[in-house]
Amino acid sequence: MRLDRKIAIVTGAASGFGEGIARRYAAEGAKVVLADMNIAGAQKLAAELGPNTVAIGGDVSKGRDVEAIVACAHDTFGGLDIVVNNAGTTHRNKPVLDITEDEFDRVYAVNVKSIFWMTKYAVPVLRNQGRGGSIINIGSTAGIRPRPGLVWYNGTKGAVNIATLALAQELGRDNIRVNSICPVIGATGLVEDFMGMPDTPENRQKFLSTIPLGRMSTPADIANAAVWLAEDNSSFITGILLPVDGGRTA
Repeated sequence: MRLDRKIAIVTGAASGFGEGIARRYAAEGAKVVLADMNIAGAQKLAAELGPNTVAIGGDVSKGRDVEAIVACAHDTFGGLDIVVNNAGTTHRNKPVLDITEDEFDRVYAVNVKSIFWMTKYAVPVLRNQGRGGSIINIGSTAGIRPRPGLVWYNGTKGAVNIATLALAQELGRDNIRVNSICPVIGATGLVEDFMGMPDTPENRQKFLSTIPLGRMSTPADIANAAVWLAEDNSSFITGILLPVDGGRTA
């Protein structure tokens, strides 16, 4: 198994990309902390995946909650090797002048401040263990080739991508690798918000026409990349923005 005996945190693990990553990590032998505001969903997944997983609630934009998530990994499984900063949100696709301050604050808190908090609490653990680790941020093609109507969401993912590159430079001396997976629009619960219109076959086609391979990203696509970036076979890979996008940013 590709992640045998590794200990991972996956945020936003109860659904979407996070659930897909958590399932693959467990199948590849990792012990996984399933962190999500939807604690009932995380608990249900943990019950399904078995004793090498544990569920914890929390808001990743709050420092005390992130500190508790990191402590859960250490207290339950004895350490930490992999962190997947997957939890995220968006404002609805609409004209920039229609975005409220509350929407702006929330999308930056969840998508960007969460990585600040996770870095603050997870990096000391990884350093103290002395065996390095892998931090995987879920960025977006929106931070590489933005779409109109999602200005401030695009901005958060640009911040995630640049922070990834800077963290890789700073943490490399500790053998802590930091990479970003950049999905194209995905078949998740946020799809209508990203589209800004009802999720109909006709409306989907407007977005699919911009993706050379002709489909949205799936949790399995993102999980495949997340396994590779976490395993020992990628031990010399750090500071990359990996588009998983069917050619959208080519």
